[in-house]
Amino acid sequence: MVTIKDVARVAEVSISTVSRVVRKQGKVGDACRAKVQKVIDELGYRPNINAQALVNKKSNSLGVVIPKVSMPFFGTLACGAEEAAIEKNYRVLISNAQGSEQAELDAIDSLVQHHCNAIVFHSQHCSDETLVTLAEKISGLVFINRFIAEIPHRCIWLDNNLGAQKAGSFLLEKGHTNFAVITRKDSNPDSLLRLEGIHTALNNANIQLDNSMIEYGATADMEGGKEAVSALFKKDKKFTALLVYNDNMAIGAVHELNARGIRVPEDISVIGFDDMLISVACIPQLTTMHYPVREMAQFATNLAIELSTNPEPNGRTHLFMPHLIERDSVANFCAK
Repeated sequence: MVTIKDVARVAEVSISTVSRVVRKQGKVGDACRAKVQKVIDELGYRPNINAQALVNKKSNSLGVVIPKVSMPFFGTLACGAEEAAIEKNYRVLISNAQGSEQAELDAIDSLVQHHCNAIVFHSQHCSDETLVTLAEKISGLVFINRFIAEIPHRCIWLDNNLGAQKAGSFLLEKGHTNFAVITRKDSNPDSLLRLEGIHTALNNANIQLDNSMIEYGATADMEGGKEAVSALFKKDKKFTALLVYNDNMAIGAVHELNARGIRVPEDISVIGFDDMLISVACIPQLTTMHYPVREMAQFATNLAIELSTNPEPNGRTHLFMPHLIERDSVANFCAK
């Protein structure tokens, strides 16, 4: 096995210089850094992360706590975090914590036991008070897709309300006035904010959204989208535009509309939210609001690592904005 001593001997530098190059910390001249890195690559040297943890009394490990990595949204989040962690010479420990507050707290505790002081946490069940308490104990803990007023510098979040307003305004610009909405059944903060945004956009155009035209899927996936569309068609009301909580539900809605002989977008226009890969793998390709989850995860990772070594708050919040991706599932309204 190649050791740090071997690299130092071949590169003709000190062990501490090799260590600074590996850790990407400390002062090393550009020429020297390039020379040492060349030797590292040629010898195939890999630093012993566990040994570094013993010396530093911490590990170069980033913890990521998400509900379910198999879901495209959270898989993309995990990929973004890993990409940024690799740049910082950190490894990533991913923990699934679906279903309850206790599952999330257990996941955090496990990562702390593994000496993770930099953690990106997507919480769906913990209260703000609980998260503030955790942040007081873990210097490198940051929250993604969550805003907590007491600790804004720990929060990386998206303006879901504005994103939904933009989606509604886009359909209005296309001439639509009869709307239906599909969202998730539980009281997820994202779904509530997006529904508020839709109401705002329509109210600004002096259009009142009939509450009976809001349907809730039991699950936020394709089956939930199909189920909600079926429920809409049991009502004797017409609509030409369908705003949907996320891309998975939107694609389920498109499938159900096609099964009923209703064309998208010629008969009904459909707009999703998230801009996951699946949105371009359907026919028609889905018009949607881009959620920059990969970029947010990268930012969260860098912030977590920074706070783990320098926990002084800067008072800033970290707000990201969604933007419209226009594809083929929305058309201009043409009265028949």
